[in-house]
Amino acid sequence: MAKNSRAKGARGEREFASLCRQEGYEARRGQQYSGIEGQDVVGLPHVHVEVKRVERLNIHDAMSQAVRDAGEEKLPIVAHRKNHCPWLITMRAEDWFKIYREFEAGTEVTP
Repeated sequence: MAKNSRAKGARGEREFASLCRQEGYEARRGQQYSGIEGQDVVGLPHVHVEVKRVERLNIHDAMSQAVRDAGEEKLPIVAHRKNHCPWLITMRAEDWFKIYREFEAGTEVTP
């Protein structure tokens, strides 16, 4: 990976960690800065975060990496954005439905 790509990736990790903090989560970059492999951003309980800050993303490859690195214990997500665009979160449909069922169960529905 080129130096500029690594720098952009590190900036993206800091940006996403900052967004998480704005939303009330004590998030920070993971271990990559010290040369140790791990998730890109830590501080979201039960979630493995793969951050991609690129103009052209192969989302299937990124999601495969997140799934592989998440193991059985964590929910894999890919947080990604292009220049001048908002952050997006991509996850597997099966995981989204698990979360949605929990949300729906906690939501009072009035006729």
